[in-house]
Amino acid sequence: MVARLIFQTVVWLVGMGALLFGAAGTFAWPAAWWYVIELGVLSLWIGLWLARHDPGLLAERLSPFVQAQQSRWDRIFMVSVSVAWCAWLVLMAFDAMRFHWTAPLPVALVSLGSLCVALCLFMCRFVFQANSYAAPVVKIQASRGHKLIDTGLYAHVRHPMYSAALLLFVGTPLLLGSWWGLAFVPVMVIGVGWRAVREERVLAAQLDGYADYMTRVRYRFVPFIW
Repeated sequence: MVARLIFQTVVWLVGMGALLFGAAGTFAWPAAWWYVIELGVLSLWIGLWLARHDPGLLAERLSPFVQAQQSRWDRIFMVSVSVAWCAWLVLMAFDAMRFHWTAPLPVALVSLGSLCVALCLFMCRFVFQANSYAAPVVKIQASRGHKLIDTGLYAHVRHPMYSAALLLFVGTPLLLGSWWGLAFVPVMVIGVGWRAVREERVLAAQLDGYADYMTRVRYRFVPFIW
């Protein structure tokens, strides 16, 4: 399991690096190096923790993002997100390095971006600690005894993993220094919000107690906002 974790992480990082540095046309991009290293180190830290404490969840996290158990809409969503993510990385490389479409970001905002990325990964660690069923795809994991989780961060928002993703969405263009990348963040937030609503319909219909949970925990992503 650990070998598979390391292999998939390396492949993922190499793929992102190829998109970023290839589109930038140079390897002399310190922010991109830091971004890839930060994501890699923190992702491996979480993965190794899961290998020790929750190998079942790690197996789910390492599974393909398109699976037979998914609804058709979620398979289409995951493929679309993968394509959009790659295009977003290329856009930011074009903006920040190759064509310099917008002015460089202040160092303070770049540093804030790095902090947001780190906070995203730390939030994910707490999500995994609370929820052993936090698979990357929308499905009921009957074989693993899937049950309602309403503790930890789930006591405050219904989708803390998506809350963490918002930090990644904001942190990535800030760290990479792309105003154009930042401009597309609202589109990505809307997409994740759409998925959260569809996901809740599945959980309310198929997971015992989820409909009642939705009445007790009012907010999806951010307390007092939505």
